Amino acid sequence: MTQRNRRQARGHRASLLLLASTALSFPGMALAQDSTTAPAEPAPAAATPPAENDEEIVITATRRTENLQDVPIAITAITTKTLEDLKVDDFRDYARLVPSLSYKSGGGGGSADGPGTNNVYFRGVASGENANHSASLPSVGTYLDEQPITTISGALDIHVFDIARVEALAGPQGTLYGASSQAGTVRIITNPPELGRTYGAANVELNKVAHGGWGYTGEAFVNLPVSANVAARVVGWYRRDAGYIDNIRGQLELTEYEQLGDPTGDTLILDNEDFAEDDYNDVTTYGARAALKIDLNDNWTVTPQIVGQVQKADGSFAEERGLGKLETMQFNKERVEDKWFQAALTVEGKIANFDVTYAGSYMKRDVESELDYSDYAFFYNELSGYGAYWYDDAGNAVVPNQRVIGDDTYAKQSHELRFTSPSDKRLRLVAGLFYQRQQHNIGQDYEIPGLASNLVVPGTDTNVWLTKQRRVDRDYAAFGELSYDFTPTLTGTIGGRWYKFDNSLVGFFGFSADYGSTGVDQCFAPSKVDGSPCTNLDKRTKDSGFVHRLNLTYKPNDDLLLYGTWSRGFRPGGINRRGTFPPYKPDFLTNYEVGAKYSFARGAHFNVAAYIQDWDDMQVSVLGENGLTVVRNVGSARIWGVEADLLLRPAPGLTWATGVAYNNGTLSEDFCFDQEDVGCDDSDLDLLAEEGDRLPLTARWKGSSRIRYEWALTPAIDANVQGIVTYEGRRQRDLRPGVNDIYGNLKPYAEVDVSAGIVRDQWNADLFVNNLFDVRGQLSKSIQCNEAVCGDPFGDTAIGGKIYTVVSRPRTIGLRIGRKF
Repeated sequence: MTQRNRRQARGHRASLLLLASTALSFPGMALAQDSTTAPAEPAPAAATPPAENDEEIVITATRRTENLQDVPIAITAITTKTLEDLKVDDFRDYARLVPSLSYKSGGGGGSADGPGTNNVYFRGVASGENANHSASLPSVGTYLDEQPITTISGALDIHVFDIARVEALAGPQGTLYGASSQAGTVRIITNPPELGRTYGAANVELNKVAHGGWGYTGEAFVNLPVSANVAARVVGWYRRDAGYIDNIRGQLELTEYEQLGDPTGDTLILDNEDFAEDDYNDVTTYGARAALKIDLNDNWTVTPQIVGQVQKADGSFAEERGLGKLETMQFNKERVEDKWFQAALTVEGKIANFDVTYAGSYMKRDVESELDYSDYAFFYNELSGYGAYWYDDAGNAVVPNQRVIGDDTYAKQSHELRFTSPSDKRLRLVAGLFYQRQQHNIGQDYEIPGLASNLVVPGTDTNVWLTKQRRVDRDYAAFGELSYDFTPTLTGTIGGRWYKFDNSLVGFFGFSADYGSTGVDQCFAPSKVDGSPCTNLDKRTKDSGFVHRLNLTYKPNDDLLLYGTWSRGFRPGGINRRGTFPPYKPDFLTNYEVGAKYSFARGAHFNVAAYIQDWDDMQVSVLGENGLTVVRNVGSARIWGVEADLLLRPAPGLTWATGVAYNNGTLSEDFCFDQEDVGCDDSDLDLLAEEGDRLPLTARWKGSSRIRYEWALTPAIDANVQGIVTYEGRRQRDLRPGVNDIYGNLKPYAEVDVSAGIVRDQWNADLFVNNLFDVRGQLSKSIQCNEAVCGDPFGDTAIGGKIYTVVSRPRTIGLRIGRKF
């Protein structure tokens, strides 16, 4: 049998298995490994020992429908069954299952808080950047079905329900997925509408968080036939996550300064009585998704879809150094309301024997926030005497309290037209065109209540600082991959992407007139952005280039695949909002990778990949003067590692899955940071990190292992038990050793989740305990201003630094009940 015939036969076998699993399973408690549909008929009342699950895992990462084991890419595919078994609700739930993925979470110290603020990294491609609105674009792309949902400040955090699978593609995916996939891609694939069948499912959950409150979830979907060639699928969810961080009562004593800068000896009191609250970081998430499938004829299908979500997060998700467990002391109200929707259209059809796909989308996102920024005012008052500048119209000193009111709106549209040749031919082609435009309207008011009218930014009431800017990032591309079977067992692939980016930043940032080195005094034009007094920044940068992917795949039999890949990814350049710094250039990641995939009986497999990555012209961001983020292309790094996953089914009903990654990323040259872009050649520059120093945010070791057993408890009831352990090793918080000493490393941690459940007819119930041993895993650390100030590098002073550590959710005990219909 030729490789093409084997591929065709395996595709038919996968299709038959999917259809068979559809007839024997239902959403919410499907026993299939990757069920994307639900049965029209209820499951039989009499329970029997679960059938051996030897189904192939089908993915679409290469823009074709293929078996996971036939794709020469390192992919973690989390299927419907796994998502449901492990009760995955959001990004952080599935991120810990992907060994090669790491992230930095917002959650305290004046940053955007909680869910929806995660910066994602693959294989250690991270420099510790703060992901400010005027900083680098993400290096990892996130897709919902065919459409990119990565915004300038990170990806959307979608509630995970009625999802076919999550595909995590490690390594550069620049040819097929473009600029936002320099280091990897995450794809969330929804279950599509199905013609001719009416069915659905609903789940409710109640949970209790240790040291916190009660949470609950309600979610449901229904698939409805509208006519013989039209079907609809509607999904809805409402979730409340209980808080567990206490904002404890406290005061800060600040020195009162005269206008000339001399302390008067009196003190000013900053009190948080109005904001102190236990368990104040609760989150409410609700949303819906609706899709239509319209078969125009045998060859053409149109699928419009709209999805929207509102997420309201209160408080901070970080505990404060120097206080008790799960405690912080903030002096202003803190909240983030993240509202977004995406309208998408996918058109699929045939022209001659080519499959044609158009995928277009429009997304709107509005993030309103109130964040505490009192640390900034406090430390600069006490260490630098800035309190001399804070007085009211009567000349009296005001408490230098500070908060940030944010109103950030995003608009994003993307369009892709793609052509795919038949998969059963010896020569196969995927080619297309891509266009994307992202706009971020940045609005941030830094307020000090009671400030004198001559000190505030014109047009505002209490703003000591104002940011009103419009950022636009445009991407154009033509891409293609060509595969050729040299022999029935040997295939070569060559791919490339021509890209062009055109990015701009215009508006105002800074202080009022006659104060500071930025602000009104630097304006050179009237206002170009609504709400700004004038324009002190208007810059644009553009460039074009080409990235490639070369792959050689050897498949001596149906069970073994070996491959080698040489690929490249890129990230566009952008604008530094401090005008004295030039735009930063693109950075590039070159990947050399070899891998093997071996399939066992009953759908089990063992996959392993080893890689070396060279990261050149690294985009690195740091906090500069006035707390402004500055991005420079400095240095290079080399990252090497190994990742593997093992899936075994040693007996009927028993599944064991383990994934692990080892990653070692270090600088390839000394790291200096300067304005003139002369690297470390100038002996007057400070050496911030040396060749061989580790890259931050990624542990050398990360892994997870889960085991699940399903059996017939009685003739009418099936039962299951499972456990999962996840581990993440020690990580550096910052690239610069001196700054990392201020933060301290992120400590290693392991978490254990356990659950037990039963299934009877259309009903299922699961009792679970997440984070069984109540571990406080350190997810990220943050600070409100320059580390040398708010971090208190002076040691045992009367002030003490304020470092915020986002920790994992405490032990959570819950009960989930579901029903199909």
